[in-house]
Order: sequence, then structure tokens, then C-alpha cells
Amino acid sequence: MPLISDTRPCPGLQPVPGGVTAAQGFKAGTAQAGIKYPNRDDVALLVSSVPAVAAGVFTTNLVQAAPVRWCREQLRRSSRAQAILINSGNANACTGPRGLADAKRAAQAVARTLRLRPEQVLICSTGTIGIPLPMDRLLPAIPRAAQTLSPEGGPTAARAIMTTDTRPKESAVRFSLDGTTVTIGGMAKGAGMIDPHMATLLVFMTTDAAVAPRALRSALRRAVEASFNRISVDGDRSTNDTALLLANGLAGHRLLSEQHPGWSLFTQALTAVARDLARQVVADGEGATRLVTVEVQGARTECEAILAARAVARSLLVKTAWYGGDPNWGRILCALGYSGARFDPDRVQIRFDDCLAVRQGRRAPGISLETLARIFKQPTFRVSIHLGAGRAAYDMLTCDCSVDYVKINGAYMT
Repeated sequence: MPLISDTRPCPGLQPVPGGVTAAQGFKAGTAQAGIKYPNRDDVALLVSSVPAVAAGVFTTNLVQAAPVRWCREQLRRSSRAQAILINSGNANACTGPRGLADAKRAAQAVARTLRLRPEQVLICSTGTIGIPLPMDRLLPAIPRAAQTLSPEGGPTAARAIMTTDTRPKESAVRFSLDGTTVTIGGMAKGAGMIDPHMATLLVFMTTDAAVAPRALRSALRRAVEASFNRISVDGDRSTNDTALLLANGLAGHRLLSEQHPGWSLFTQALTAVARDLARQVVADGEGATRLVTVEVQGARTECEAILAARAVARSLLVKTAWYGGDPNWGRILCALGYSGARFDPDRVQIRFDDCLAVRQGRRAPGISLETLARIFKQPTFRVSIHLGAGRAAYDMLTCDCSVDYVKINGAYMT
């Protein structure tokens, strides 16, 4: 598998515009409810023209928001959905029985507006935790969002779901399957509370492919594992993380399953969209000025490679050094040492881009701090670590931690 930071186009996949509404049969609309952010739309509605096979991956946080619980229950009961309602500015998390009742009321309102059943409607929220949803503002916005539904509504929807994001995140690809053109599109929001096993992250992907329910769930889990579970901004895992995938089958090819000859191409395309969105999330990390790939090789097991990569990607001491352009490679060795991975420190090598900085656990001969500092001051660079303990490898995408991160999160609720 290529590095998550790799942006080279995959063979057979053509990038296309349109984001989450690039695939046939999908429309999006938005409205302004005034939940938290003034003067911009903060409610988005995503609708398939026909019932779609649905799959979801959710936060692993024990504390889960009401919309997460709603979506889990609906997908447990049925593998079909036709609409998704998303609001920004309020997470509807830690709001007790009222929160779940409000999620249900929102689903019922969408169902009435679109003449669907409430169980065909999935609900997602993002924003401040612990404050009840202002239903007096959200409910009237739903029919207004429905009035704007359009196949060209993807970019507008991607903006409406933003919180501290500075820019929308969209991706879409097109490819040929069984002689038929198939499209996969998506949008995401997230800039803070980003860590493996999902984070303050909402992801919505759509396709006009026809996919069996079990196969769709498998494809989504694999795509998430290769993308959104390989990123970190700040090491915090949210209450609202949700990744949803709808497949409406309008492309017209025969049903995809894991035995279909085109299955590999479909999963490759889905993963490409997910990895592109994941990269955009980290690049827009709250206050981020550096985008950094952490690549671990030579671990005893994949589990230990993951432990090592995550320790480096999450370390505040490492991330603040990156922000300052300070080539403090000792902090990386320190993070590796407490990661839980087992290795001989005297066999470790560390490179920054192609520059060998650490050899046999010590500063490499002939390397100057000035050379390393120039690399650290680039907006994008790679940290390659070889533990010298085995053959397992793992990589992650992360960013630095800046003064602006503290400012954003020191006043988020107020």
C-alpha cells in the first residue's frame, strides 16, 4: 500500500468534480439555521433518488453522541437508507434522553419533508458538546434545505458541515466496471479532535455502484482503516465520529460482492477517495503549518509498528518542535522508547526526507543541525524510522502543533 501522503493518481481512476453528489442519483441542499455560526449555512441534506445500501463506521469513544446512537440503531435494523441530515455548530452529545429524542424528531422532520420513513434517514451532528440542539431553529431549516436539493449541491454541502475547518474537503473518482461508468464521491469535515479509530470527523461517501450490504460494510471498514485510522491532529478521539457510505446501484452493472472480478478495483477507488479526504483533514488541522508523514519500518510486528508511529504522531513535544522548525530528533527517539514497541535503541535509524539524521541510535556523522532545520521548516516533509527489529511497517499522516491550536481550543465553547 502506498504512503497515505501519496497524492499520485491511481491507474484506472479519473478524478472528477462534484464531491458527494458526483455519483448518479445523489443531491444535496443546505440552509442556515443559525445554530452557532452566523451568516453561513449550517445544515446540509444529502439524498439519494432511490433507497441505497448503507454502511457506517463510528467512534470508538465510550461516550457517544445521540446521532451516533441513532445511526447505529438504524443500520443495525436495516442496510438501507435514503437521506442524511447533518448540522454543524452543535454535537448533540452528552445531552441525555432529550438528545436522542431530538435526533429522532429531526429524522421524522426529514421523512415528512421527503416522504420517506424515519428509519430511512440518518442523522449526524458536529460542534459543541453538552448543549441541547436548538430544535426551534433546526426543524424549520430542514424544508428550506430540501428546497435547494441539487445534483450540483455537493460543494455547498461540504461548506455547510464545517466547524473550525478553514476549507471544505471533497473528492470523487470515476472508473469503468463491467463496461459501465461508476463514480464514488465524498466529503468530510474535521480539523481538531482527530486521532486514529476516528475522531471529530464526519465523512460521507456515495456511489452509484450496486453493492451487496455485507460487501459494502467490508469495503468501508477497509477504506477507513487505510485512511481515517491513519491520521492524527491532536490525539483526541471524539464523541461524534461517523463515516457513512451509500450505494444506490444506479450505474446499472451486476451486483458487486467480494467474489466479483471488479471488486478489487471498487475497493481501490473507495480507498483512494477516503485517503484523499483524510489527507485534506490533516492538512487543515487546527492551526497546522506542517504536514508530516511518519513512516515506521523494521518493526517486529505490525502492532508494534502502529504503536511506534502513533507515539511519534501524537507527541506534543515532537509536534511543537516541528512547528518551531527545531530539528530535535531526540524527542522522536524518546517517543519511540515509550511507545510499547520492542527494539534495540542502538539499531534505530531516522531520516528526514532523504537526509539521514540518526544512525545506530545516535546523531549521524556529518549531519548539521542547519540542514535538518531547513527540512523542518518545509510545509511538508517525511520522517522515516527504521527500528531494526523486523520487517513490519506502518505509516501515518499528522501535523505540527502551533500557537493557533491553543487559541482555537482555548475559546471553542465561549
